[in-house]
Amino acid sequence: MQKLFTPIQFQDVELKNRIVMSPMCMYSCYNEDGMITPFHFTHLVSRAVGQTGLVITEATAVQPEGRISAQDLGIWNDAHIPGLTELNEQLHAYGAKTGIQLAHAGRKAELESEIFAPSAIRFDDSYKVPNEMTIDDIKQTIDAFKQGARRAKTTGFDIVEIHGAHGYLINEFLSPLTNKRTDQYGGSPENRYRFLSEIIDAVKTEWNGPIFVRISTDEYHEDGNTLDNMLYFAEEMKKQGIDLIDCSSDGVVPAKVNTYPGYQVPRCETIKHKTAIATGAVGLITTGKQAEEILQNERADVVVIGRALLRNPYWAKAAADELGYDIEAPIQYERGWR
Repeated sequence: MQKLFTPIQFQDVELKNRIVMSPMCMYSCYNEDGMITPFHFTHLVSRAVGQTGLVITEATAVQPEGRISAQDLGIWNDAHIPGLTELNEQLHAYGAKTGIQLAHAGRKAELESEIFAPSAIRFDDSYKVPNEMTIDDIKQTIDAFKQGARRAKTTGFDIVEIHGAHGYLINEFLSPLTNKRTDQYGGSPENRYRFLSEIIDAVKTEWNGPIFVRISTDEYHEDGNTLDNMLYFAEEMKKQGIDLIDCSSDGVVPAKVNTYPGYQVPRCETIKHKTAIATGAVGLITTGKQAEEILQNERADVVVIGRALLRNPYWAKAAADELGYDIEAPIQYERGWR
């Protein structure tokens, strides 16, 4: 059996293969209420039909002011529970495990309302200047992540991923480029990690399943977090019981990034081996052979597929064909699968 199609266990959750659908914003809540729509069902369930092992929702806002756009999914009140429950039922019917990415956009929220960040520094001239968060704002946001985890459990998700990457709120606290605070949440790496640490602790009071965290392992700026900083954060997450670090990069400040197939894998590999924590590799992974190389060489534990799964909801089948592996078809598709 090719390693891409071997199961992997996170606590009591077993993924049937190591293909993970990356969280990708769809900007499709046209009523601007965070409610799941028919499009989301079609989009996400088709990837489960295609035999993706773990399907993760787009960044799902824990507060309305934490949306990247007004069209983002939300989990900030109980009205969101019925739609997400139905989504889980449909995804599970095709053998996929399910994840939800709990998120807050911070200073990168493109909304008409006020926006918030650790420091009052805007991303660039096209963005608003955010309000610097008070201690009360911080505590309310931590509680919003906790309540999001409670709702995620109620709706039947298998895995929670905390979004700490791409220059959004948690990443803004972690990075010295965006966190200029002088209180207990700013300054040293230990203080900059405090916000994420308290979110993890709060989430775990409501959630007893696997937790992933997505981080930007490279900020592409000489004054940003170093690799040693990222290894420190990873070690702290491991101590707190995080099951996997989803290793992305970029987004903290405007930067020109040289992208190429697998360009984010080296730091993923380093974090995996230096801290002995499971990692997910992401970034222009497009073929079965490329994914298999990453897994066989123990550069990551799962592959997190984004654009390739946008192009082809049956990417798992295409990868299996490329690797000469006979993947089982959903009964509805058996005639066309072979």
